[in-house]
Amino acid sequence: MFRKTVFASTALVLMSGTAFADGHAKDIVDTAVEAGSFSTLVAAVQAADLVDTLKGEGPFTVFAPTDDAFAALPEGTVEDLLKPENKDQLVAILTYHVVPGKVMSGDLSDDMTAATVQGGTVTIDLDNGVMVNDATVVTADVEAENGVIHVIDKVILPES
Repeated sequence: MFRKTVFASTALVLMSGTAFADGHAKDIVDTAVEAGSFSTLVAAVQAADLVDTLKGEGPFTVFAPTDDAFAALPEGTVEDLLKPENKDQLVAILTYHVVPGKVMSGDLSDDMTAATVQGGTVTIDLDNGVMVNDATVVTADVEAENGVIHVIDKVILPES
């Protein structure tokens, strides 16, 4: 447990450092780009025309799946979602990962629910670490100028 906590804390410090490079805070999109492990998420945000929204005033809480999380989806899923004819579905999935406001890990309670920008809700489970639906939060509280990112290990999907 201690090793996991030290690793997560080290990763948070390293990622936070990129958020404040050159003494200026970065928005959520720039923070994700600079972190280096969100290229699929960034490509999806661009394909969905959500860049300007996530660079906006906010604040936003983003549950950000890593590239590995996207890679774990069935083969061809990401490629299909990035097609222009599937933009509405992509927007729904991405906005399901966003909660209005800045929700830090200290604000969470077990079994709480949060309304997403997509219109659905996510459930927070604190019984075995921090989980959002069935995704584990691997790095919490990566602050950005217009909100906070919580890195998750799985793409969460809204109910159909």
